[in-house]
Amino acid sequence: MDKLFKKKNVLIAHSPLFRSKRHSPPKGESKKVLIALSGGIDSAVSAHLLIKQGYQVEAAFMKNWSSTKGLKYNECPWLVDRQDALRVAAFLRIPLHTLDFEEQYKKNVLEYFFKEYEAGRTPNPDVMCNKEIKFKLLYNWAMDNGFDYLATGHYAQVFSRRRHSEPSASEAKNLNLRKRSFGCTQDDAVEWELLRSKDEFKDQTYFIYNVKTEQLPHLLFPIGGMEKKQVKELAKKIGLPNAGKKESMGLCFVGRIRLQDFLNQKLKELPGPIIDQSGKEIGKHNGLHYYTIGQRQGIKVGATGPYYVVKKDLAANTLHVTNNPKDKSLETKEVQIHSINWIDKNFQFSIFNFQCYGRFRHQGELVPLKMSQIDKNHYQIIFNKPQKAIASGQSLVLYKGKTCLGGGVIV
Repeated sequence: MDKLFKKKNVLIAHSPLFRSKRHSPPKGESKKVLIALSGGIDSAVSAHLLIKQGYQVEAAFMKNWSSTKGLKYNECPWLVDRQDALRVAAFLRIPLHTLDFEEQYKKNVLEYFFKEYEAGRTPNPDVMCNKEIKFKLLYNWAMDNGFDYLATGHYAQVFSRRRHSEPSASEAKNLNLRKRSFGCTQDDAVEWELLRSKDEFKDQTYFIYNVKTEQLPHLLFPIGGMEKKQVKELAKKIGLPNAGKKESMGLCFVGRIRLQDFLNQKLKELPGPIIDQSGKEIGKHNGLHYYTIGQRQGIKVGATGPYYVVKKDLAANTLHVTNNPKDKSLETKEVQIHSINWIDKNFQFSIFNFQCYGRFRHQGELVPLKMSQIDKNHYQIIFNKPQKAIASGQSLVLYKGKTCLGGGVIV
């Protein structure tokens, strides 16, 4: 039942079939689904729902991190999680594949994580993990091995609809290019969208905004139309062996960690001055990589506080802070984003003063903004109202109504 996947270089592969029905298998067609089984409740309930809907379900557990890779941490969550995944797979009577992506995870997620912090930015490793591991390596493995769909336990929804009008010349050209590039016999009259989940608080489109348009017909998010409490109730009702498991916290696949301790394994402490809003030195920091814009906790200056991080001056190795929570220095009206992924390819062309909503942290408020294209890789963002605690390296994800348009990384 359980096999170890050792292949390092996974080639990009795309299924030649394009489907528009999301809640049950297409009649007369193959209906194999690979569910990413993490050992948690969300993916376990997702697997159960897929089986009930008539899909041929197999599961995959990703081994992305262990203590053998040179970095220490207090827990070894993959062993516990894999055991839970095995129990769930046995309970549901489905095969479980263990896929070893440790080398790719270390290179594409953890090295990125350390590099960004060293550069003074605030990265989101969960975003990068979804981009490079789940919806790249795992997705391609599923397509390579005869599966029609990849399913995950994310709180998100995929929606398809018929076009109400003919595509423009530029859209038609783009659609034709996509078909040639990815070998898809797609129906040009069908549009696919990534939507926020029914449970707005649990919505995870922020983490998966890097999915590709051509992947949407092959992605299933079975619990996207449910609320978290319904998922928990269903897990108990059907007697899942992990029904009482608590929600995982901490760094993606590494577990619960103290950020400073984890960073200390790769980044050296580099002490420097802490300067208040009047220009006075009020203390010392151990390294700018330990701080992010707007941070309040951990600023030990032994003076009147609390203090908030306003700026990190890497050239002078200086941390600038304020003890005024309403300080205008904490606010940002304009930012630029790069490395943007447009889920709706209509937006990859020239944009000027396009109005939509965005959020720059998971579960953050959706705020109105305007965006304009600067060049091929950069966009200017102007918020309707100044926003607090925006840090370089964070992802800004864009929405129009319930639809996730895509997003990019703040410069």
